[in-house]
Amino acid sequence: MSGPGEFPFTRGVYPEMYRKRHWTMRQYAGFGSAEESNRRYRYLIEQGTTGLSVAFDLPTQMGYDADHPMAAGEVGRVGVSISSLADMERLFQGIDLERVSTSMTINATAAILLVYYVLAAERQGADRRKLTGTVQNDILKEYIARGTYIYPPRAGMRLVTDLFAWAGREVPDWNTISISGYHIREAGSTAAQELAFTLADAIAYVEAALAAGLAVDDFAPRLSFFFNAHNDFFEEIAKFRAARRLWAHVMRDRFGAKNPRSMMLRFHAQTAGSTLTAQQPDVNLVRTTLQALAAVLGGAQSLHTNARDEALALPTEESARLALRTQQILAHESGVANTADPAGGSQYLEEQTDRIEAEARASLERIDAMGGTLRAIETGYFRREIEEAAFHYQRSIESGERVIVGVNRFREEAGEPVPTFRLDPSIEREQVERLREIRASRDAAALDAALGALEAGARGTDNLLPLIEQAAAKMATVGEISDRLRHVFGEHHDR
Repeated sequence: MSGPGEFPFTRGVYPEMYRKRHWTMRQYAGFGSAEESNRRYRYLIEQGTTGLSVAFDLPTQMGYDADHPMAAGEVGRVGVSISSLADMERLFQGIDLERVSTSMTINATAAILLVYYVLAAERQGADRRKLTGTVQNDILKEYIARGTYIYPPRAGMRLVTDLFAWAGREVPDWNTISISGYHIREAGSTAAQELAFTLADAIAYVEAALAAGLAVDDFAPRLSFFFNAHNDFFEEIAKFRAARRLWAHVMRDRFGAKNPRSMMLRFHAQTAGSTLTAQQPDVNLVRTTLQALAAVLGGAQSLHTNARDEALALPTEESARLALRTQQILAHESGVANTADPAGGSQYLEEQTDRIEAEARASLERIDAMGGTLRAIETGYFRREIEEAAFHYQRSIESGERVIVGVNRFREEAGEPVPTFRLDPSIEREQVERLREIRASRDAAALDAALGALEAGARGTDNLLPLIEQAAAKMATVGEISDRLRHVFGEHHDR
């Protein structure tokens, strides 16, 4: 078997792995206003987090401004509300963006939010070419499992590849996509389906980038992945190892990549939110620790650990700190970072790795046979497969075949209510007022010209990112930019 850092990277993408550098400890956070989220980011940095991870609210994800009727009641609720460049500047005020790595979980509006981030960093005095981080930018899994899409799939793919090309020139150290299996697993897929469907999406992105004229070794080294760390400890470790091996062969054998970095599957992991229980929430600490350990033994490059109270509400500061401490104990006290692939060589683990790879490969062959990922999305294949897997999983819980501690076994009477985070209801009103102030202060003629140029570009074949940047610099909002693209591309409606 090849060693860590050697093709096909089963045992890890780097020879030294965590002996040289620990994984990036990200804590996903964002709620309410930019100011509130900024305070939480500063708190997490003080507590030792080594990378920020931004959650955006649903209106921002769906391309609606805070004052749009569709945004009512959702502003700041499941993430931070960002309607303009001014909000992005407030979000990172006092945080040196040249020195921190930032991940942004945003898809349909990824191009807009990345442009805002770059412009906000430059207004701090940063060099955009020195910025590091990741933008999720994975629109295909939205059609498969999550639902926060705006445009039809082929228009969505254009924005993805335009971002690849623009960021390659403007923000060369930025990971331009985080191809996500996390949400596929949260929707109910098996481990092998999570792997197969994620790589199917990745193959579609590579094909689209090649069709757009990009060279594989120019963009592939900046691809990254995002996986779920679920409950079956050894299966999860095996899944991560199988993912690296399968992707290495896909990139070398299918796409002819020559650069070893193009063949390396680098990934972020997050512990499984769907496994957290409202019953006996402190028990979630144990689940999260085991899931995080599986991610580390599986070779993750960065990790988020869920908080114990997330089945009830957004995490409190105390529970977010404890989730971060879980990672710090794994890194500094457990000894798991002392050698690369410490679980490798176990007969059971190697058999599991082979099994998951074989199952995922078979699924990829079926997807190819039906015409590829976009065709499989259009026919509803992915949704049917995930729904069937989710049905069987739930039946196993209800029958007692699968034990969930505190839910179908070892139950307790409800105790004292757990203190939970409460969002200030005035945030929505204040965000709307700020947005109106920004609209009143803009150069209307310059803004309209920039938005008109964007709409014209969308009707043609221009890369849209420079046009989005011009509009963003004139204080165009997320909703205004998205509406111009809606006017050209239309909107996607699920079958």
